[in-house]
Amino acid sequence: MIKLCPKDYNEALHVGHYFRTGNPVMMDLTGLPDSEARQFVDFAAGLVFGRGGALDRLSHKVFLLVPRGMAKTPPPESA
Repeated sequence: MIKLCPKDYNEALHVGHYFRTGNPVMMDLTGLPDSEARQFVDFAAGLVFGRGGALDRLSHKVFLLVPRGMAKTPPPESA
């Protein structure tokens, strides 16, 4: 699982790259203003719809993108 904490919308490229190569991606958008976080969620929704994956909200501004054919597993707990 790849965890990304983007600092601006230009980093959407990384989300798309990792997801398209078959990696689940956790997007932590808590550092972004609501307007930019919404753009990321819209991008992610289109990406998973187009590629047949799934998008799950884990918490406020934290989302998991799961590629098609992968089981959804919760992220490991922090120690």
